[in-house]
Amino acid sequence: MFTAFLYAAAAVFLVWSYARDSKKTKTALIKAWKAFANILPDFAVVLALIGIMLTYLSPETIAALIGQESGIAGMILSSLVGSATLIPGFVAFPLAASLLKQGAGVMQIAVFVSTLMMVGLVTAPLETKYFGRRETMIRNFYSFVFSFFVAAVIGVVVG
Repeated sequence: MFTAFLYAAAAVFLVWSYARDSKKTKTALIKAWKAFANILPDFAVVLALIGIMLTYLSPETIAALIGQESGIAGMILSSLVGSATLIPGFVAFPLAASLLKQGAGVMQIAVFVSTLMMVGLVTAPLETKYFGRRETMIRNFYSFVFSFFVAAVIGVVVG
């Protein structure tokens, strides 16, 4: 229902924008299409990988690896996967919801999403180029540790 509301609101504002200035609206739509086309290949690959992973991993396997009972070992596994992958937020949250439905634990998913957003092993070379090696390592280390704190808080509040 909320999604339908957002689509309706976007359509209303698009029509309103077109009525006010059709040229700017066309330019904005073209830029939006180019941005979408630019991100679409990466997005499609991530979605395909997630689909394949959820197809071959049974809920029992997911629960055994990163379920509530997996404890700190599941959190460490989740944090390592989250640190090593590069998934945009708009894919990460639906993935997290799918994993929760498949039996993953709340704290394990919290640390996965936190490390996914804050720790960047894949982006470390780029980050090192701009901020230096020492700062990159310090930032990633503290982000990694902080992700466990976030997971603990979420585990207490939600779990």
